[in-house]
Amino acid sequence: MQLILQSEILEYVVVIRCRGRIVSGDEAHALQAEAEKQTHLKKRVILQLAEVSFIDSGGLGALVRLFGMLRAEGGGLKLCQLSPFVRQVLQVTNLLGVIPTYASEAEAIEAFADGPAPVDETSRKPRFRIVCLDSSSDLLAYLKAILTRAGYEVFTTRNPSEARTLVVATEPRVVIYGPGMQAAESVVENSRRGNSAEQVIILPADFSTAEASQAGTELVERVRSVLAKQG
Repeated sequence: MQLILQSEILEYVVVIRCRGRIVSGDEAHALQAEAEKQTHLKKRVILQLAEVSFIDSGGLGALVRLFGMLRAEGGGLKLCQLSPFVRQVLQVTNLLGVIPTYASEAEAIEAFADGPAPVDETSRKPRFRIVCLDSSSDLLAYLKAILTRAGYEVFTTRNPSEARTLVVATEPRVVIYGPGMQAAESVVENSRRGNSAEQVIILPADFSTAEASQAGTELVERVRSVLAKQG
């Protein structure tokens, strides 16, 4: 089902009601465009997700990226009336506490009036560094969010020419290549010939469009398996 967006500007917030699928491509771009249009006036955004039936990795990444952008600009993003599917995805990916969520629009609006909510971030000191490379900002936001919540220190880049420099500078244990970066075969090959401590994970071509909770769970398990083999 195509994503349908309805926005309502209130005194100091904008509520965007979403119906359909939030997925990579046109739907994620439409949500981003609507948010950008509305945030010229309001930096406080509430997404009402009661009728969202599906969200993929890229779509979830779009939400995480919007949250970070608004917070950096002194505003904020809150979610409300999560559909059962969206709630399950956020729970499985361990992201339910990252973006504040509320049972109703009224509670989300009131929460903005109370001031910024504390951000629930992992308190564990990261043991391992991971570098993620892809051409999609939404996918990188998704990868950074789920891997950070899993306890890793994550660095990202969209620029193939910066990839090797980032890997050398951060000395990661794992380098993850998204579908959008794999066309740069020389970057992948150079990484393979680099620091022997690095392990390369190449994501499948359909990773961005996979159901977000399953894709995230499988990736975290794959990273843990790779690190366990390294010792």
